[in-house]
Amino acid sequence: QVQLVESGGGLVQPGGSLRLSCVASGSIFGVYVMGWYRQAPGKQRELVATITNGGMTNYADSVKGRFTITGDNAKNTVILQMNNLKPEDTAAYYCNVFGRDIGTSWGQGTQVSVSS
Repeated sequence: QVQLVESGGGLVQPGGSLRLSCVASGSIFGVYVMGWYRQAPGKQRELVATITNGGMTNYADSVKGRFTITGDNAKNTVILQMNNLKPEDTAAYYCNVFGRDIGTSWGQGTQVSVSS
C-alpha cells in the first residue's frame, strides 16, 4: 500500500501562483504514474496533470502553458507548479499514484482557492 501526503494549497488572487507537493511512502516499484486531479463543488473529479516515473507528462488542456508537473523518483515526490491561476482553478486537488504492480492510491486532498 502506498501512502500519499499533499501540501501547498491555499488562497491566492487571480494571476498568482501556488506550488503543490505530494510525497509518496510505502512499497513503490515498477512502472507507475503519479499525478494531480481536482474536484470542484458539484463537479466530477478531473485530471490536471500526470507524470510517469520515466518522465512522460500529460496535462489537461485547461492548464497547458500555466501548470508544470515535475517528479523526483529518488524522493518519491511530485510537484505541481501552478502559475497564472484563474478562479476556475478553484477546487480540491488530490494526488494520485497508479501502477499495475502497486494499484492505485489517493491523497487526502488540499484546497486551492483563487479569488480576489
